[in-house]
Amino acid sequence: MAFDWHSETLTRATPVDKHYKNTQNVRRFMLEQCGAHFTFDRDFMAWIRNGQPKNLGDVADEWTRRQAP
Repeated sequence: MAFDWHSETLTRATPVDKHYKNTQNVRRFMLEQCGAHFTFDRDFMAWIRNGQPKNLGDVADEWTRRQAP
């Protein structure tokens, strides 16, 4: 059975695979992890889908890293 990005419970350990989708569920998770200023942009979405193994914790950490001055 395929992972449902719309309704499954997401954690930092949730793997990001080739079926990953930017859903409202993912956006809520990222807002919780990264704060109210979280946004997706094209470069960041391309990084998420670059084929390298990662989980949602890695995604949140990368967004935070990109925001550092």
